[in-house]
Amino acid sequence: MREQFPFFAAHPDLVYLDSAATSQKPQVVLNALQDYYVNENANVHRGLYRLAFATTERYEAIRQQVAAFLNAAQAEEIVFTRGTTDSLNLVAQSFGPQTVRAGDEILVSAAEHHSNFIPWQQLAVRVGAKFVVAPVTATGDTDPAAVAKLITPRTRILALAQVTNVTGGLVPVRQLADLVHAVGGVVVVDGAQSVPHMPVDVQALGADFFAFSGHKVYGPTGIGVLYGRLPLLDAMPPVQFGGEMIDEVTDVRSTWAPVPLKFEAGTPNIAGVYGLSAALTFLQAQDWSTVRAREFQLVTALRTGLTQIPGVQLYGTANSLGIVSFTLTGVHPHDLATFLDEQAVAVRAGHHCAQPLMARLGVPATVRASFAGYNTPADVARLVAAVAEARGYFLGTD
Repeated sequence: MREQFPFFAAHPDLVYLDSAATSQKPQVVLNALQDYYVNENANVHRGLYRLAFATTERYEAIRQQVAAFLNAAQAEEIVFTRGTTDSLNLVAQSFGPQTVRAGDEILVSAAEHHSNFIPWQQLAVRVGAKFVVAPVTATGDTDPAAVAKLITPRTRILALAQVTNVTGGLVPVRQLADLVHAVGGVVVVDGAQSVPHMPVDVQALGADFFAFSGHKVYGPTGIGVLYGRLPLLDAMPPVQFGGEMIDEVTDVRSTWAPVPLKFEAGTPNIAGVYGLSAALTFLQAQDWSTVRAREFQLVTALRTGLTQIPGVQLYGTANSLGIVSFTLTGVHPHDLATFLDEQAVAVRAGHHCAQPLMARLGVPATVRASFAGYNTPADVARLVAAVAEARGYFLGTD
């Protein structure tokens, strides 16, 4: 699999362990981007000439592909956005004010990425709702039992990541969705970290809304997906206005195109959609059981190796989906990441857009290593050796 990624030919000595932030791109995705710009570059939903018509047909066929990928009931339930953040903000800004009133409750976990935390926090402030933050486990995972206890008849929205971005913990969304639906609420799922590591069925999941980003699933940056149940999307107003999202415009009033076009104002990221299509095709060609077994092997090997280094504190559990976060006592995570970079090991260090979680863990930041299908046991060995060397460098120990 690694040989299909030109990035590694260009950087043969680099250990890349930051795929939770952005994945590298296989040649088929790069080919798709070039093919669009060389052979099919025309705007969609506008021109009546043959090239524009063919590009529009291809664009809408990819919408069908994404719907099938997520097992959405129909293609109209798929909205193309700029990414997970854009998708979640669209729901919060359009659906949120229609649904949440003063005194209602919006429930999230303290483990959420800021993109699935701040939009709901701000919505609660605007409408006078109660913003409820569920506690996490001692290792930083979303605690399903704690979330379940906080669901009340006033819970209008539950917003959760299916897989958390700091620990890689898998959340039992369907179990919690059933509880929320029983009280008349809806469930918004951040799928940015789950889609790269597991098949997703939004209907089986019980998700009312589901969002993910192309750049985390071997696709281009700047393209994302929002799935929403059609009755909910139909009732939502657009939040951006301009070309193509309209039905009729007069001096005194405007009406909107049907979903999903009413949410796709202006020229979309057509090349990004083409690249996303190639990325999803590439992803679906993988054997999920093999992918999961390989990632489990890498996570286990890394956690085992790091526990042998004095002063290393691990977060999450051994069952995480492709993510290991840790700290080294006496060394700031930023300093550790800089040292690792000098050893040609690329990891993420910081609060990972999860400051409420960092506060609960009692640390300013962690180092995060995240895997994709191109990582190998040799990558793990390089990271473990570099962390051990860093301990000696910073702390003067063997």
